Amino acid sequence: MGVAAKAARGAVDKPVTVTGWAAGAAAFGEDETAGMSTILRLLFENGASAVTAVRVAEEGAAEDYARAFAALGQSDVQVLVCDSGEAAVHQALRAAVEEASALRHERIAVVGCDGAEVSELTARAAELNSERVVLVGPDALDRAGKPLPGVFAAAAAAALAASGGDPAVPLNGAELKGLTGLSQDYGDSDIDLLVRGGVTPLECAAGVVSPVRGITTRTKTGGTADATWRELTTILIVDDVIPAVRSALRSRFSRSKNNARNRAAIRSQVIVELEKKLAAEIISGYDAVTVAASPDDPTVCLVEFGFAVAHGLNQVRLTVHIEI
Repeated sequence: MGVAAKAARGAVDKPVTVTGWAAGAAAFGEDETAGMSTILRLLFENGASAVTAVRVAEEGAAEDYARAFAALGQSDVQVLVCDSGEAAVHQALRAAVEEASALRHERIAVVGCDGAEVSELTARAAELNSERVVLVGPDALDRAGKPLPGVFAAAAAAALAASGGDPAVPLNGAELKGLTGLSQDYGDSDIDLLVRGGVTPLECAAGVVSPVRGITTRTKTGGTADATWRELTTILIVDDVIPAVRSALRSRFSRSKNNARNRAAIRSQVIVELEKKLAAEIISGYDAVTVAASPDDPTVCLVEFGFAVAHGLNQVRLTVHIEI
């Protein structure tokens, strides 16, 4: 995981990898108010094993966060969070994760606002509109029952998403540790508006805070409503399958000839990797695995394949017929 946040101490814009809260507190200090140390605590409580953290300049302008995101650019992280709920910072984070993903460092960002109502959350999601950005709401309460900005509920949800072993398993119902309540209690209509609007809603039942449904902010394509990338599991599966195939081919064919025998071997290896994902129920099927030499460059091998993502179970609807 990667985090950019203000801190009590530490070098600005310098990535530091920590493997526990104590190491993070030693590097960045403990905040009197919510900040880096609170985010690190929530990340490790919710399953993060290692976090690459960057201290943001105290001014906290969008440019300061953009530099911190750039510092995290080459780090081996899959999920990014920050301690800002500002729209300009969220746009900078969106640009950072999309740029890194285009360079084959696939990652997502999880963000939150501060005191935002349902309409404000859906408006922010519409502004972001990216399958690589998840917006969480509402604000949560800490162990003492004090309100925390929504960015900290987002951090807990981000750690949950990053630590899951199976990308096809949805977040709904999983406990977000370190949070004791929520600032708002959403009704069914609010939850429906949030899900349709690209927001991951939280609920609190018996003192346990959990996501209702993992949703990305991608709700439109070219201005037209599009639910293709709505489920968080969809992008997590894509980011699991494609890098796995890429890594397998890189390790086995780094010094090979582009001939028919090796192309057949490449096709077989792709099928092996897809069969692994199929057996693990991460994908529900695949087809059209083709391998050919590029007609424009004889040193390039073109590999194409398709696959269907597995879908999580978000709801069970009962129809009951009663005889009296």
